[in-house]
Amino acid sequence: MNLSLTNMTEPMTAKVKWVDGVKFLSESGTGHALLIEGPESEGGEGLGVRPMELILMGLGGCTSFDILMMLKKSRQAVTDCVAEIRATRADDIPSVFTSIHVHFTISGRGLKDSHVKRAVELSSKKYCSASIMLSRGGVEISHGYEIIEVPA
Repeated sequence: MNLSLTNMTEPMTAKVKWVDGVKFLSESGTGHALLIEGPESEGGEGLGVRPMELILMGLGGCTSFDILMMLKKSRQAVTDCVAEIRATRADDIPSVFTSIHVHFTISGRGLKDSHVKRAVELSSKKYCSASIMLSRGGVEISHGYEIIEVPA
């Protein structure tokens, strides 16, 4: 199964510009912008995403994309997919992630457990670049899922 949509050998770019205080405006190479902000304890105002939260959000988006593409290819009638991510960080600096748990709630009609289980496993072990990169860096990543049947 090939989930590739773009040439992965092309460089990916981003730009991060300091705004003021602990606020930074980030822009992706595809032109999408996002405000990143440090914690309130360092002068943040709660207006932007914290940098480590952004990593979790990227992981959730990456693995959710994989799972939805695989379920679509196996003709599963998915109506919703929510990934909830919970992470633990080291007490010492750098306070890297030590463990991450991703729990998927996948809703649809007549979803087969075997298809969902396989999609979650393939994403975590083969396709999700973010998950694989973090786990190779020593982060313990676990996954769980539940299926919710939606009436026709």
